[in-house]
Parts: sequence; structure tokens; C-alpha cells
Amino acid sequence: MAARRVLKAVLVDLSGTLHIEDTAIPGAQEALKRLRNAPVTIRFVTNTTKECKQTLLERLRRLQFDISEDEIFTSLTAARNLLEQKNVRPMLLVDDGALPDFEGIATDSPNAVLIGLAPEHFNYQSMNQAFRLALDGAPIIAIHKARYYKKKDGLALGPGPFVTALEYATDTKATVVGKPEKTFFLEALRNTGCCPEEAVMIGDDCRDDIGGAQDTGMLGILVKTGKYRVGDEAKINPAPHLTCDSFPQAVDHILKNLL
Repeated sequence: MAARRVLKAVLVDLSGTLHIEDTAIPGAQEALKRLRNAPVTIRFVTNTTKECKQTLLERLRRLQFDISEDEIFTSLTAARNLLEQKNVRPMLLVDDGALPDFEGIATDSPNAVLIGLAPEHFNYQSMNQAFRLALDGAPIIAIHKARYYKKKDGLALGPGPFVTALEYATDTKATVVGKPEKTFFLEALRNTGCCPEEAVMIGDDCRDDIGGAQDTGMLGILVKTGKYRVGDEAKINPAPHLTCDSFPQAVDHILKNLL
């Protein structure tokens, strides 16, 4: 692993780390203000696929988070970039709320399958259409493969089980664009002028947030909010740099120990 350098960038997960649906994690807004007073660049990185970036930004602002649109890097953005690079026409198996982020992408006579979290569309007919396309050679592009995520009423299935079902049925592997992919983290850092060894990631998903970030060369701070379950920190190797109760404690650690 490359030597650690002076911390210059902090990547922050959103759902489960700063908020759960329309409820902020206690103390998160004030902690973000304190972090903004530090000499670091902040980026918000999310695998959220149920809403477009603009809707997500509006939600965060309603919760009194001081965040600008250009600070948010989403897996939807990464997926669109890949669709454009590959010049394919996808079947968009995504939530209707995510569609604005794919405006202008041709979807007639699809020759690819793009799959995100789409509870209203995960039915036999839609999955079978995706299956047939993939069986005929259409690549499967997974926005991410999270096993589950946190809702106000408890944990809920993520897109991962549905992606895996298509992979199993077609005997193929999906291309994954969101966390924990190294390309996602590097793209999130691209305009910061920072390298991974100068960055830390804060998140509630031990594999996708922390494992992915640390495999890229960053430090990872796991928070015990959102989808966190007791023992999660033992699921990755190396273990998280730190496991703490919530985002405010993660910020405290950064300000006291990493600057």
C-alpha cells in the first residue's frame, strides 16, 4: 500500500450516513459545517438509484444540509457515462424517479440492460424481458449490487439480488459501475486534485463504502447508522480504519487525528 499523505479529501456517503429517507442523522448537519471549516475537499458519493441527482439534492436541502450539486457524485452519473462510452441503447430497469438522469439516452430497440433499484419494476415480465435481452448477448450493466439498504421501517432488498438472478439465469457477469468499484472512487476524486492516499471515506456499508474505498487506497471510517449491523466491521480485510457511532464522531476523529 502507498504511504499515507496529508489528508486533502473526505468522501461522504449519503443514505444511512447523513440521512435515512427524510430524517437526518442526529447532529449530521452541524458536523458537516465543522468539517467544511477544515482544509479538505468534500465529495458526497452515493449508490442511491431511486431518485435523480436533482431530487436527491432537494431532499438534502430540505434537511438543512449545505451541499451543492457539483459536490455530489452518484452511481447514476457513472452509469450514464458508461452508457455513452459504450454507445448502447439500454433497457432502463430503474425507478421512474431516476429517469431524468438518463434524458437523451436512446432506448429504442435496446441492446443492453441497465439495472438499478426499481421495486415497482422488479416483476416477472420486466425481469424476463431483461433475461431475454441478456441471453441474446446484451451486456448487463448494474448501477450497483448492494444486498440491502436501510428504510425507516427496516432493511430492504437492494438491487444486488436481482442483478445476481439475471447473472445466474444467463450465465454471464454484469459490469458494476457504483461502489465498491475502484473506478467509481477514482472518478469521484478526479476533479479534486487528490489521490486516494490523501482521502478518507465515511459510510455505513462495510463492503461497498469502506471495503471499496480501502481497496482503492483510501482510509475508511464505518459508522454504526443506516444499514450497519453488529459485526459488520469483521466482514472486510483489512478492517476499517475506524468504526464509530455516527457521522459526527467520524468528523471529530478526522479533525483531531487526521489533519
